[in-house]
Amino acid sequence: MSGAAVDFAGLQCPIPLGDYPQVTLAHGGGGRLTHTLIERMFLAAFRNPALETLHDGAVLEVGKGRIAVTTDSFVVSPRFFPGGDIGSLAVHGTVNDLAMCGARPFALTAGFVLEEGLPMDELWRIVRSMARAAEEAGVAIVTGDTKVVDRGKGDGAFINTTGLGTVPDGVDVSPRRACPGDVVLLSGRIAEHGVAVMSVREGLGFETTITSDSAALHGLVAGLLDAVGGAVHVLRDPTRGGVASALNEIAGSARAGIVLDEAAIPVAEEVRGACELLGLDPLYVANEGKCLAIVEPAAAGAALAALRAHPLGREAVAVGEVVAGHPGRVHLRSRIGGTRVVDMLSGEQLPRIC
Repeated sequence: MSGAAVDFAGLQCPIPLGDYPQVTLAHGGGGRLTHTLIERMFLAAFRNPALETLHDGAVLEVGKGRIAVTTDSFVVSPRFFPGGDIGSLAVHGTVNDLAMCGARPFALTAGFVLEEGLPMDELWRIVRSMARAAEEAGVAIVTGDTKVVDRGKGDGAFINTTGLGTVPDGVDVSPRRACPGDVVLLSGRIAEHGVAVMSVREGLGFETTITSDSAALHGLVAGLLDAVGGAVHVLRDPTRGGVASALNEIAGSARAGIVLDEAAIPVAEEVRGACELLGLDPLYVANEGKCLAIVEPAAAGAALAALRAHPLGREAVAVGEVVAGHPGRVHLRSRIGGTRVVDMLSGEQLPRIC
């Protein structure tokens, strides 16, 4: 049956059914199988110009202005972790997707899928956390929906959110805009969210508590855009699949290569140690409070200064550059002087991380 195509309403499913006759966890991991599913299943069925950008959200013309819209679902396990929980994460993740489109978020929706038997005090804790995060981010939760499923069918609680934001005039942020010569900036240390969640999930005790970096980034991004405006070509928050997957996505969209400097990529020592213990590569571990910015070389200094002026970007650094060679690929210059390919994993090292 491998390679068979199934016709549905005039469309054909090009994913080889013999290879993957069922959905696997890897299809939701942000790696190569996720991209296969998106590009060959969803994009093939729903194709339109806004969707084809494959960005964190879609920017749409509305009257004389532009809005950005994004949607996300949160299934993190466990629901509570050092530095956050599924409620605050749902707000932060959606606000950040809007920010990566250059938008100023103003409203969210919230859909809850609750499992029979979920303690009410736990649900109240999630809802209060979500409300607090929305208030701090300056966005309103304006509508929503609630569904309850049978015991054993929902793993406690899942949250779906949709976000709306306005895009200022002159802002044009897209993964396709990365150009050779552009500088890749990173707003701070990586891999903290994924390791924080995994430490609770697996009951691991480290000498130092590793805390998630979950945070709303729209203020950080607004400061960057105010400082250098159109010199910002690409924004991306490296969530599922981490920095490596995010940059592979950008390289593929832009048909350009990216070279990273391993020595420049900030990783906290306790996080690096935990990754070594768990057999993880920090480049592929999820973040929820960091962003990548790809900017024109002449504006790189001013962009770094703008990021460092914000509390969430104090440790911002330049970590690489966009190049004309090896289009669609990401290479890493190692500390010892060699070079290796940073490919996109088929799945994800850590499933159910957001």
